[in-house]
Amino acid sequence: MTYGGGCRARPSTTQPAGSSGAPPAPPAGPSDACPTLFLRGQRGTSRETERNFHWTVEDVAKSIVCMLMSGPCLTGYTQTINDWYDRDIDAINEPYRPIPSGAISENEVITQIWVLLLGGLGLGALLDIWAGHDFPIIFYLALGGSLLSYIIYSAPPLKLKQNGWIGNFALGASYIGLPWWAGQALFGTLTTDIVVLTCLYSIAGLGIAIVNDFKSIEGDRTLGLQSLPVAFGMETAKWICVGAIDITQLSVAAYLLSTGKLYYALALLGLTIPQVILQFQYFLKDPVKYDVKYQASAQPFFVFGLLVTALATSH
Repeated sequence: MTYGGGCRARPSTTQPAGSSGAPPAPPAGPSDACPTLFLRGQRGTSRETERNFHWTVEDVAKSIVCMLMSGPCLTGYTQTINDWYDRDIDAINEPYRPIPSGAISENEVITQIWVLLLGGLGLGALLDIWAGHDFPIIFYLALGGSLLSYIIYSAPPLKLKQNGWIGNFALGASYIGLPWWAGQALFGTLTTDIVVLTCLYSIAGLGIAIVNDFKSIEGDRTLGLQSLPVAFGMETAKWICVGAIDITQLSVAAYLLSTGKLYYALALLGLTIPQVILQFQYFLKDPVKYDVKYQASAQPFFVFGLLVTALATSH
């Protein structure tokens, strides 16, 4: 698991969300057991009803710090530790990468892991103090995600990524759930409906994670990882991937419509249609050949869809 990416899934470019609705930078490892604790802590915040994002120097600075925590620090930490445990797979799939190629030594890897982890946790604690939280919710989101990304997702014996369904959903949750929660906790109040919505939206993240599995079939099969392309074959896995992405977004659009947010629902629908077109144009033709081109062209629409959903839930 990663704060927004793994050995194969690279971080997205989403930004931290507050109650203003802006979606987060790519996030942290999943922590499904934590919402009750975190929500309880939120109720004790000293500025619970007054906090919101405003275009002031202070709030913009908070956003930048939150992005630094979620992106360079904690995404960097979790990707580095994931790459370390995947060095044997990468030696088969992508031998040119820094660790299997020997471009970076073991001591350098360990140093990078600790610097990024401690930097991310430190920024999380700083944000809690800055926001006036009685309970350090952002710090514990960062800590919980970081521990889970190491203990459960990347490292044996559990190593969730060995299972295509569980591992990819966990990775999807790290793209969408935890960073969104961190931004919401910083500028608003983390509520149960936000937690549920982001967990459901993480099914689309599962689909995005599958995109990166196709180019790794050889190494996954050799070392016994049951990624979905290995388990179901490339043809079936392609449709599981696009189905998870598209059906989730259409379902969220239907939810927004049911809550009376017609224009947000139409905006999300409008952002989903280009993704479907690009899937047929690139991904469904050849998910390996067009991997980068598809993600570069389709991912921005998905990210803006997250933004639309976040804005809708903030009003």
